[in-house]
Amino acid sequence: MIVWLKDYGNVKLFRTRLKDQLRHYVVYLPNEEEPTPFDRRAFDLEHDKHWQIEQYHRAIKQVCNIEKFQVRGKQATKNHLFAAIYGYVQLQRLTTTQALMNCYQIRHELFKNVIASFISEFISGKESLSPLFSSAVSA
Repeated sequence: MIVWLKDYGNVKLFRTRLKDQLRHYVVYLPNEEEPTPFDRRAFDLEHDKHWQIEQYHRAIKQVCNIEKFQVRGKQATKNHLFAAIYGYVQLQRLTTTQALMNCYQIRHELFKNVIASFISEFISGKESLSPLFSSAVSA
């Protein structure tokens, strides 16, 4: 639906349902004289592009740790950003060639082995900490 916003102009409003919630999106129509052929299909294409950008930001933050670095120098910061983006590109290449199911798989596998080795080293000699099954006693 096309609506007019006071002090702004015409916008096109789209409503979608995601996870049993209504979501509203607004698209700005810059040329008021000429109707813009922005229909539901065009909206879906733009929304898919938006979602791909969101997935990129999530992966580069969570998997490539682009925000977590302990350097302060200009060149060191550039090196870190380059390495994070390069790592993301390599993960996407591995995903595209189906060497990985998704970019989170390698991180999951890494931590699974680390946690398993920690548990096996920690538990040795501490079997008394493991609760033992005892049958119920009726009094």
